[in-house]
Amino acid sequence: MSRLWYTRCPAPTPFGIAAQKGWLDEEFAADGIDVKALQDADDVAIRRSHFTHTQPWSFRQGGNIPALWARSQGSDTRLIGLSWVDEFQALITLDRQLDASADALTGRRFGLPLNTRASVVDFHRATALRGFGSLLGALGGALADVELVDLAHTPRGLEDAKSAADAPLASWLDAQRSHEFAREAAALLRGEADVVFVKGATGLDIANLLNAKILVEIGAQPNRLLHANNGTPRPLTVDAQLLRERPDLVERVLARTLDTGDWVQRHPGEVAQYVARETRSAEHWVQRAYPGGLHRQLQIGLDPQALAALAGFKQFLFESGFIPADFDFDAWIDPAPLRAALARREAAEPAAL
Repeated sequence: MSRLWYTRCPAPTPFGIAAQKGWLDEEFAADGIDVKALQDADDVAIRRSHFTHTQPWSFRQGGNIPALWARSQGSDTRLIGLSWVDEFQALITLDRQLDASADALTGRRFGLPLNTRASVVDFHRATALRGFGSLLGALGGALADVELVDLAHTPRGLEDAKSAADAPLASWLDAQRSHEFAREAAALLRGEADVVFVKGATGLDIANLLNAKILVEIGAQPNRLLHANNGTPRPLTVDAQLLRERPDLVERVLARTLDTGDWVQRHPGEVAQYVARETRSAEHWVQRAYPGGLHRQLQIGLDPQALAALAGFKQFLFESGFIPADFDFDAWIDPAPLRAALARREAAEPAAL
């Protein structure tokens, strides 16, 4: 054992902050174990494990759709923790005369992204479809009342070659992933759709760029279980072989991730800076996109309500055809590493004092 792998999405997660602060490297330096991000690998199969979670000795925290899809298609993983950060989710339009009511939205064109080159789950499409249903429901409407319009696009992915750091600017730019909601923005500007779904700090950013009107946002949905989407909650999963063979390493990774929850509460003014780097967004948008105080929400655990929401979202994905097979959600969860990590931290507290 000389290397642990990890991956995370551009999202606010305690695991991501622990990685960004170098705590995982620090934890294993004395063991001669290096900790490397999948995205930095030259091997495309390793980078693709961000979605498939097939890379041995690896951890993942981020959007839950790829994690659920990977488990559904047979990847041997375990859910060892999750975090829930309330996130901006909204329907937006360029038509400032359009009323935010079920009657006014009936028959309107809702732009639904469609990745035409997806070799893994089309998580962007699934996220938008869920958002449409939850947000229309908050207005007393339903998906059946609107026209879903496919927005075909071919975004760059982890399989694409990475650009050299010294490449000419134009070539370097072509090799970058486009803005998360670039296709939705184009659809509104071209008149291909009347309404699109956006979320997170990047969603606020694009809404501002377009001078768009927010029709309804997720705070209007009283059923918190229906807030569940790709970004809420975000599971921390681990390669099951690693958990079986080296549970001590998994425990230590969890302990350092738990440290994030303590750190953010002691440094609330600094949290937005870290999350801005994680989400590749300006702090200005981060501060409003994640209401309720980020420093109160970046804790890892196995909260029963969050687990119930994730289980319900799994059913939505299965029934909507986004994951290939159903699976036993409860059997996927392994609470033992979290219990061990909490015990490790409690035992270390007297020594720290």
